[in-house]
Amino acid sequence: MAQDEGSAAHLEELMVGYQNGNLDAFEGLFATLAVPLRNYLTSLVRDLHRGEDLLQETFLQMHRSRHTYTPGRPVKPWAFGIARHVFLMYRRSAARRARHEGLAREDLPEIPVAGLAEFFPDREDLSKALSGVPHDRREALLLHHVWGFSFREIGNMLGVTERAAKLRAFRGMQNLRQTFGVKRGTP
Repeated sequence: MAQDEGSAAHLEELMVGYQNGNLDAFEGLFATLAVPLRNYLTSLVRDLHRGEDLLQETFLQMHRSRHTYTPGRPVKPWAFGIARHVFLMYRRSAARRARHEGLAREDLPEIPVAGLAEFFPDREDLSKALSGVPHDRREALLLHHVWGFSFREIGNMLGVTERAAKLRAFRGMQNLRQTFGVKRGTP
């Protein structure tokens, strides 16, 4: 039976190949992970160009840290954890520079909202509402509802308990519902 590209087993096979020096395996990893990582990073920084820069930094860090990957463990949470670390380094650096840039409306990134669209069908309104959700809640909400990570995986990525990850995502959804005036249980 052929492995589905993007499946956990296929990603693990690519990662092990990359650890063993197979550059084609790296190309496969990049082809599979680049879009979801770019979307994740862009949703965090709310800037398309900065998201692309952080994606490149993420893959550089993955290259430097490839020896830390343990075969048999899921690759995707490992890669998203590195992306999150890259984002946090960027955020700390930006805070030190105390540079606060406002984005023009046309520069706002497209946030992939497939997992939230059933509740909030207007993409532009959802994008604006997400920017009003506190960062920690928004991150957990997007990781779970958009990228499909389990709360255990999210907790590991964010350095919190599984329960805290679930609570953050739940409260983030409450923030969205409140913004849209949606009562619980009804879209």
